[in-house]
Amino acid sequence: MNTATAMSGLFEAAKTYPDFDAQERLNRLVGLDEHKDRLTKMLSLLVNPQGLKQWAARHHSGADQLVNMILRRPPLVVLAGDVGSGKSELAETIGDAIARQEDIDITLLPLSLSSRGQGRVGEMTQLISSAFEYTVNEAQKLKSSNGASRGGVILLVDEADALAQSREASQMHHEDKAGVNAFIRGIDRIANGQLPAAVIMCTNRLNALDPAIQRRAADILTFHRPDTEQRFSVLHTPLSQLGFSQPQINSVVEATGPYGDRKYGFTFSDLTQRLIPAIVLDAYPSKAITPDRALRVAQRIEPTPPFLEK
Repeated sequence: MNTATAMSGLFEAAKTYPDFDAQERLNRLVGLDEHKDRLTKMLSLLVNPQGLKQWAARHHSGADQLVNMILRRPPLVVLAGDVGSGKSELAETIGDAIARQEDIDITLLPLSLSSRGQGRVGEMTQLISSAFEYTVNEAQKLKSSNGASRGGVILLVDEADALAQSREASQMHHEDKAGVNAFIRGIDRIANGQLPAAVIMCTNRLNALDPAIQRRAADILTFHRPDTEQRFSVLHTPLSQLGFSQPQINSVVEATGPYGDRKYGFTFSDLTQRLIPAIVLDAYPSKAITPDRALRVAQRIEPTPPFLEK
């Protein structure tokens, strides 16, 4: 398969890191510091195992069994959680942190949802297999004979449950089952080849993912709606720049949490993509933003309902 065919049919626009835009987007993901740190370390070990070996040689010489146990983990990380919780944004930008930490270029290959195909027998399986074939070929070019990686590849599968749903589902078509098998073979191929590559799968429905894929995950990071402290982290800087006092900011933060009869609060994307723009547009173009108006705007917006798994 040539590069043009692979890129046009299988992936959205590939991205290469380090990249300043991705760095800024990653920095704007406040309240997810633990997830950022954990994912950066996890993926760094998967795409550049030599880094772990060098760390062990410096700090724990002779701990070969420990190192091998970590490096034998499958090259898969699952990001699971509610809509708007930051999963996709983190997955799309984390490559920048890895590239800067490991001092190598990272290529992100976002699998297109069109790879599900048109329902023709064998089509989805072939497309998924081709996506992994391309990923493997690119990663093989980056593997050095001494074990150090000259770069790394991350295959991103957003809305993963649409392509890798559980084969235990009674209504599942045989073609869908074959597609899941292709996913498993692809993950195993990267692992067996000890290639500088990893797979990130994002899903709102963790329980819908095939159990065999869940078992292969080196880690499953769960994302929740932001709590009070996280919502404050998101809102504090933009509102303080408007001259809001601490109590005034706290009032808006409280309004974006569970409120009245509403049992759930705003998502991260509700705060950044809906609330902040709505506060600005409420005053633009002839008035200044005031704390009272901002609070009323926050109280008026209905946050995105939670995704209910059936």
